[in-house]
Amino acid sequence: MNKIYCIMGKSSSGKDTLYKELTAQIPGLKTVTPYTTRPIREGESNGVEYHFVTEEELFRYGAEGKLIELRTYHTACGDWHYATVDDGQIDFSGADYIVIGTLASYEKMREYYGEGKVVPLYIEVDDADRLIRAVERERRQDAPRYDELCRRFLADKEDFSEDNLLKAGITRRYYNTDKAQCLDEIKREIRHGKL
Repeated sequence: MNKIYCIMGKSSSGKDTLYKELTAQIPGLKTVTPYTTRPIREGESNGVEYHFVTEEELFRYGAEGKLIELRTYHTACGDWHYATVDDGQIDFSGADYIVIGTLASYEKMREYYGEGKVVPLYIEVDDADRLIRAVERERRQDAPRYDELCRRFLADKEDFSEDNLLKAGITRRYYNTDKAQCLDEIKREIRHGKL
């Protein structure tokens, strides 16, 4: 049975790096690219990390009944929308998929595609390490937004609270203190799903 593996975790836990490594190391693992209205960051490419769209484009998918889930964040830079869209990217007839998501997007995708089709990969990193990573990443931006970094960091505490993780049925964690070891554990999980 083919599955969607949903990588999630607090900001700066290394989700993007793990995602890129997994897609490079596991032949046939297809990606699902979410949508967002937030500005593109330095080093990102449209259609790779996200489909960067306008609000009008995103809401058109809603009018067409293609939104699997939609989240809005009231950021220091204005409202940013993130969504998973049923746009033909997913076809369970022969492939496994991987997507970066949130707890909310994971739950909505599980509801949409079915309990056994969506597998959570929750990435855990110590808060102090995450904060250092976040500041270093933000410092590299043309126009650093430390206020938004702080908002995201604090919001993660609530979004990924122990209660919320338990309600979503997430008990397994992949600790990203050693990237190679974390990757190996996730690859074993994906291979196990193939048995």
